[in-house]
Amino acid sequence: MKADNVTAVVLAGGRATRMGGQDKGLIEVAGKTIVARIASQLSEQVSEILINANRNLDQYGKLGYSVFTDSLSNYQGPLAGMAAALAKIDNEWLLTVPCDSPFVAGNYAIRMMQAAEEQSVKLVVAADADRIQPVYALMHLQLLPSMHTFLKSGERKIDRWYAQHPYSIVEFRDQEQMFTNINTPEQLAAIEDTLKQRQSNRI
Repeated sequence: MKADNVTAVVLAGGRATRMGGQDKGLIEVAGKTIVARIASQLSEQVSEILINANRNLDQYGKLGYSVFTDSLSNYQGPLAGMAAALAKIDNEWLLTVPCDSPFVAGNYAIRMMQAAEEQSVKLVVAADADRIQPVYALMHLQLLPSMHTFLKSGERKIDRWYAQHPYSIVEFRDQEQMFTNINTPEQLAAIEDTLKQRQSNRI
């Protein structure tokens, strides 16, 4: 199933200081950039994919998706990227995912949409077995004015903005690898080993 009224955005607008400033979305893992991996996993789930980036725009543009920058300058965090994405979409719903996690659950969009419909909420947040994962979210276009007000006040914390709204939580206990991200060279090496093992198992 595809969520036809959902646009997905890959949030790639950070500084990546723990990776020495390297643009994490463009890091190759087993021969393919992380953003390209994420986009290919999302392409069967949503009607549109966007990339939020604040540098290397030409390189991201070569992937074939619409690329846009934050409306705020100086790397204000993922909430700024979410706001810029909400301002761009034609669909009613925005699905978010960070650029440094190469494993997206195949039913991510559908499970988040089902929660929104069943709970009659405009905001849904994914979680692992222990806590919410705030950069994995589904939000309705109607939330954009609230987000703009929050950002204009100087606030940047995602969870503080979430706390202003009723929201549902979807636990991905069965697919927690989705939350595996790359912040260090060691984590990158571990994920590459995982992907290589998967590839060898298919042979």
